[in-house]
Amino acid sequence: MRFYRVMKATRHLDPAFARLLAFLLVAVVTSAAASVAHRHEYLVYVGTYTEDGSKSKGIHVYRFDAKTTALTSLGLAAETTNPSFLAVHPNHRFVYAVNEVSNFKAQKSGAVSAFAIDRATGKLTLLNQVASGGADPCYITIDKTGKYVLVANYTGGSIAAFPILADGRLGEDSAFVQHTGHGTHPQRQEGPHAHSIDLSPDNRFAIVDDLGLDETLVYKFDSSKGSLTLNDPAFAKAHPGAGPRHFALHPNGKFAYVIDEMGSTVAVFAYDAAAGVLHPLQTISTLPRSFSGRNDAAEIEVHPSGNFLYASNRGHDSIAVFAIDPNKGTLTLIEYVPTKGQNPRNFAVDPSGTLLFAANEKADNIVLFHIDAKTGRLTATGKVLDLSQPVCVKFVPID
Repeated sequence: MRFYRVMKATRHLDPAFARLLAFLLVAVVTSAAASVAHRHEYLVYVGTYTEDGSKSKGIHVYRFDAKTTALTSLGLAAETTNPSFLAVHPNHRFVYAVNEVSNFKAQKSGAVSAFAIDRATGKLTLLNQVASGGADPCYITIDKTGKYVLVANYTGGSIAAFPILADGRLGEDSAFVQHTGHGTHPQRQEGPHAHSIDLSPDNRFAIVDDLGLDETLVYKFDSSKGSLTLNDPAFAKAHPGAGPRHFALHPNGKFAYVIDEMGSTVAVFAYDAAAGVLHPLQTISTLPRSFSGRNDAAEIEVHPSGNFLYASNRGHDSIAVFAIDPNKGTLTLIEYVPTKGQNPRNFAVDPSGTLLFAANEKADNIVLFHIDAKTGRLTATGKVLDLSQPVCVKFVPID
């Protein structure tokens, strides 16, 4: 109606000017409508393993409508070796992947790859690759300014930071830290194994889980230089043999959660954002007491509402669902949900908080679950994406 009244008002203007004004108004309305239409649409990128019998050749992509839950495969986005973990640039123009290998260009190192996104097709164009600084990089993140990529090298037991150039390519490392020491398990903790690296919301601290050292280390991060310096205190100690793997921060910034791979537990912390210090609050199992088999806990994520926490089990092959106490940050078990596949190495909650994508690495599929907004409980939707050895799921909004 408002558009009609505006058009009616142009009758007394110069005809040529009126036509130009009408054209501009139609363009604005069309653009706004398109923006609304795309508000729920995403490209979903999936990192995979490509070796040891895998049929995958790299990073795959799907188009996802969060409003209708419709998913369409767009095929292989980029061919690359073992892109096991991905990170999306804040400007949504680039995707970065670790290449989880132990030898890159005759170096005892993995690699980090930079890709440009074609938003129309979802395809990725390789911009460049750099050595990660250590063998088997398994985790990657991007700082809040979009100026640096940070990487954890598992077998190398090290972390590194790389500047992101204006065109999205990666420069030579701006920081490199080699961890030293060992844990209590003679085979799995014979040395350091950096397993994840995440940035605090204020971009001042990098939090690193080292499975081999039983430590969650905290580094001061200088985003003007891309430097990493140990904080004081330098780390939070895990229970001996726990094997810290991945980290998640509550949306309110007051509580932090670490999933322990070897101990199959979640460690709960109060987080002092000003000092970058983690204070232990609780440790809770990700497994039912009746389970007696081998299990390696894997992924952890807090629901966008801040009400629930999800943790995956490889062996029990389930997602453990917990309620979060809003005042204390502590966890209470809600349920265990089978992932309908083997080895849920990774999962991701979509940005709307409606669906959980469980990536079953050894079942070669991704199973979708509906999240009950009130209870946090999971219900299988019946949608299954067939993909060889999926490892990491990331969302890129289409706008």
